Parts: sequence; structure tokens; C-alpha cells
Amino acid sequence: MQDFQKNFGNTGEQIAERFLRSRGLEILAKNFHAREGEVDIVARDGETIIFVEVKARRNQKFGSAIESVDERKLEKIAAAGERFLQKNSLENSAWRVDVIAIDEGKLKWIRGV
Repeated sequence: MQDFQKNFGNTGEQIAERFLRSRGLEILAKNFHAREGEVDIVARDGETIIFVEVKARRNQKFGSAIESVDERKLEKIAAAGERFLQKNSLENSAWRVDVIAIDEGKLKWIRGV
């Protein structure tokens, strides 16, 4: 079961990556790990660095994809994102955290959560 969930999550991340590329964003990293947390996708939109959390749900039995991204998760993403900026000498860059929620095959891009 866990392998199925991991594969489903990876598929969601691939869909999100293609979506972002189709919108003209440059993908800088995928699955960036730091001790503070993980960022699914790091992208550049013009001069802004975007740390993207991807959540995919096959159904809403346990709530929607966006509902699973709580304040604590967002704080971890932001902290890991700041570590990414430090490691890549981008500390002075504008940045934000976005969520791509995929519910039952429908994608929603929430900017600046």
C-alpha cells in the first residue's frame, strides 16, 4: 500500500512539474531535502523563487488536498526553502510558497499561501 501511495505522490509531482513548465516556470530542483523539511518542487517565475508543495488525492474521503497542508507544514517548507536559498547563494531573492492541489484529477494552483 505504501508503494502505491508513493507512486501516486510521484505522479502528482510529475503532473505539477509539467503544469509549471507549461506556464513558463523554470524548475530549479525537485524533492529538495534539508534538516528543516522538504520542498517538492523549487521553481523560478521571473525573478521570484517558488517553493511548491504538491498534494494529490484520489478522492476526498480524508479531506481535500489543500486541507492537508497545514500551518506547520507551510512553516517547514518555508524553512527548507530558506536553506535552499542559502545553499544556492540566492538569499536576496524574492520568494514565496505555493501549493498545487490535485483532487480527483483536477489541478488547482494556489499562489502565495
